[in-house]
Amino acid sequence: MASVAEGDVGTVAELARVLRWGFEELSLNKLATSLGASEQALRLIISIFMGYPMAVFYRRYLYFKDSYLIHLFHAFTGLSIAYFNFGNQLYHSLLCVGLQFLILRLMGRTVTAVLTTFCFQMAYLLAGYYYTATGNYDIKWTMPHCVLTLKLIGLAVDYFDGGKDQNSLSSEQQKYAIRGVPSLLEVAGFSYFYGAFLVGPQFSMNHYMKLVQGQLTDIPGKIPNSTIPALKRLSLGLVYLVGYTLLSPHITEDYLLTEDYENHDFWFRCMYMLLWGKFVLYKYVTCWLVTEGVCILTGLGFNDFDEHRKAKWDACANMKVWLFETTPRFTGTIASFNINTNAWVARYVFKRLKFLGNKELSQGLSLLFLALWHGLHSGYLVCFQMEFLIVIVERKAAGLIQESPTLSNLASITILQPFYYLVQQTIHWLFMGYSMTAFCLFTWDKWFKVYKSVYFLGHVFFLSLLFILPYVHKVMVPRKEKLKKAK
Repeated sequence: MASVAEGDVGTVAELARVLRWGFEELSLNKLATSLGASEQALRLIISIFMGYPMAVFYRRYLYFKDSYLIHLFHAFTGLSIAYFNFGNQLYHSLLCVGLQFLILRLMGRTVTAVLTTFCFQMAYLLAGYYYTATGNYDIKWTMPHCVLTLKLIGLAVDYFDGGKDQNSLSSEQQKYAIRGVPSLLEVAGFSYFYGAFLVGPQFSMNHYMKLVQGQLTDIPGKIPNSTIPALKRLSLGLVYLVGYTLLSPHITEDYLLTEDYENHDFWFRCMYMLLWGKFVLYKYVTCWLVTEGVCILTGLGFNDFDEHRKAKWDACANMKVWLFETTPRFTGTIASFNINTNAWVARYVFKRLKFLGNKELSQGLSLLFLALWHGLHSGYLVCFQMEFLIVIVERKAAGLIQESPTLSNLASITILQPFYYLVQQTIHWLFMGYSMTAFCLFTWDKWFKVYKSVYFLGHVFFLSLLFILPYVHKVMVPRKEKLKKAK
């Protein structure tokens, strides 16, 4: 009997061992390794795709239901996503959301509340960057927290505007101004909305409340007819995901740091930087397209109707894909990429700096804010400094061509248009890659090494143009054109 019992115990132990091995094989870590990705990256991808079944549940069971149920659903699902990705570190977002609610209630619609919000939320985010920073790109709690930081700052500003006289606000400020007093549940639902918690997009409290109240639909009184538009964005996101997955093992920023890269000819180093600079953005494009589809499915993407009474679903669009893929200008890429974040910075930073009386200074400070918002690494500062420089030079060059009859006639020659486009695209993506090098390599020792290998081409090229273009303008633009512009 003892031997039989021992045999049974041995069998059970063996079965347990096999099952444990099976579960380990099915673990996210094992799956991520087999896909050539990190476990955190896999959790992120799973989380943004989980937005679709959550949106379907919301449409089927909660649309037009009591507001408190919808807020609870959004808060619970967002917190679940936070826990799935970051475990107990979700307390960082809970703390900031709770304190933000107290700031609104205790300080009211005051400048003090706005300044306290800005200082506290940014300080908390920057402290998070400081204590969690490494030399590599890591997916940690600070990633969704930077999205949350903008949400909560925008909430405080809109709440402040809600206490002002309507006539003292711009039409844009009137649209976003919060007239009521948000409850804790409303703030939580707004903050943790599952379709935007991890990677955005940004949206206002007023827009969120319209969703909860069932106003964001193309068919009044009914669930929005948004399934097809949502699936289109999802499909496009999947195309970019497949492309990125297939190419990512072959085009990496790590190669920029290798001796093999440094030993290649100069033209090869530049072309690799060009191709990598285009490709590296696809991971962001993927995430934003997929989450946009979730927002559209819920109705949050509804943006009224066009002139033909066709519903527009681009309220949460973070990408203009066609413009992104075809524009030959840096300003075109900026206008097509991370749209809602750029709109947020324009609305709450750039336009609020109007009192400075200097557009370029306001733009420079806005880009400095964006650099700090991304992180404390020097690479972010260098990247946005390059953006500032490139945009200034591009505008000066475009103005020169427009004002100079000779250059304007030369630029309008039809047969040369394909050549001009090719040259523009080459310059555009070469120096986009140049800027993204600092952004993705973070630390000065890494990006400095790569910049040195291409002889600081981006800085030399655009700084030279910045000083040369005014003299070219004097030569190429007739005096009468200058006088006409002055009038």
